[in-house]
Amino acid sequence: MKRIGIAANCKKQRAGDVLARLGRKSADLNMALFSSESVIRLLGCGTILQDDKKMCDHVDAVMALGGDGTMLRAVRELNGADKPVIGVNLGGLGFLTSVAEEDIDKAMDCLARDDFETDTRSMIDSVILNGAVEKVKYRALNDVVVHSASSRIITLHVSINDEMVTSYVCDGLVVTTPTGSTGYSMSAGGPIVMPNAKVLVISLICPHTLSSRPLVVPDCSRICVEVGDDSGKVLLSADGQVGQALEPGDRVMMECSDKSIRFIHLPGYSYFSVLRQKLRWSGSSV
Repeated sequence: MKRIGIAANCKKQRAGDVLARLGRKSADLNMALFSSESVIRLLGCGTILQDDKKMCDHVDAVMALGGDGTMLRAVRELNGADKPVIGVNLGGLGFLTSVAEEDIDKAMDCLARDDFETDTRSMIDSVILNGAVEKVKYRALNDVVVHSASSRIITLHVSINDEMVTSYVCDGLVVTTPTGSTGYSMSAGGPIVMPNAKVLVISLICPHTLSSRPLVVPDCSRICVEVGDDSGKVLLSADGQVGQALEPGDRVMMECSDKSIRFIHLPGYSYFSVLRQKLRWSGSSV
């Protein structure tokens, strides 16, 4: 790995210092960096790209510095290109970022000598339909959320593989990949799913019945969510970053994408170690 694209949240408090350190380390290793003008200015070296979406044409891998939002943005801009991504956490919870700020030099050394592991993460493709008309498509690494845009409850009719499941009266619904199971879905009471599991999870946001529970389905499933006619303003959100308003009668078709993304992990990475740290799990003291 000699050509690294840099995606960074420059609003993070430590971003300037970390990027300057990264720039110096890349010079020592004779590695080429590519990014936007604002990031290159903080790095102190590298090649300016006028369009971040073209980064995949120039790099061997992408390093995202910030939090989970920065990782999600980097993955979205790759648009399915087979370029691995490594995340450096600059504060916050950061489930997707596996490298701590203090380990950035180690990360660069590992990239330079190809001393790392990768794991493949699935994504969700969603398309909004009105009748037979296809309105727009979205791809998500974490989740696709259909939710009320106000305090008013909504009705969502859910079917899987053309078989009716039920109609939910709720504030919204989350369809998540295993990677996204530690995000919005977990906050809504959904299960934590290991990243390599071949499933999708449907979790309800504030369902108006005690019998509603998260549903785990095979990742070959085709999930359809139709907005009920009695619903108010409803929104679709992909990874919490892009989306649009839905109209009564709109259907959202979701299935596992034929595109995936590879995450880079340094030697010694453990998914359960991340969970213990981020969720503050601990054994009994008795």
